[in-house]
Amino acid sequence: MQRLPLHKRLIDGAALGDSGWCLRANRWGERRSWPCRFFAAVSRLGDGVFWYVLMGALIGFDGIDGLAASAHMAATGAIALTLYKGLKRWTRRPRPFATDRRIHALVAPLDEFSFPSGHTLHAVAFSLVATAHYPALAWLLLPFTLSVALSRVVLGLHWPSDVLAATAIGIGLAGVSLWLVPGVSLLA
Repeated sequence: MQRLPLHKRLIDGAALGDSGWCLRANRWGERRSWPCRFFAAVSRLGDGVFWYVLMGALIGFDGIDGLAASAHMAATGAIALTLYKGLKRWTRRPRPFATDRRIHALVAPLDEFSFPSGHTLHAVAFSLVATAHYPALAWLLLPFTLSVALSRVVLGLHWPSDVLAATAIGIGLAGVSLWLVPGVSLLA
């Protein structure tokens, strides 16, 4: 009998605790029309629309400083994209709806694999970088980021552990990004 590589065992083992949470969240969203519509809209905005509009607004309202913040977000986003796509190809973790017939995809997924949640990774990284540049945006970005993360589980597209891992990766990526850019910090 061939033994699975460690990363596959860790990810497959995480699914055991994820199933119950994922199923409950998915059923809750499926049975009520407003959560399904809300989380589908948030998820769609999290595809990039929200972030592109935010970057454009920063440039429009704050000129060169907004351009610097937007460039910082874009660079962080490019690294996040490369990182999460590589992790998805490496782990090849199936999405919840592909593994458990009781879980339904309430919107179409953007790709085949689940780990990590790219929407969550980007939302966390972008929010932290944007908030470091503009602390007053925290009131908008924190609830939006939390809604993006929840949407991925409610819509049946990600396991909770995908979202938690993406949150940790996004925090780490934003932290390194902020460390590399002088004069920008969340601690200011």
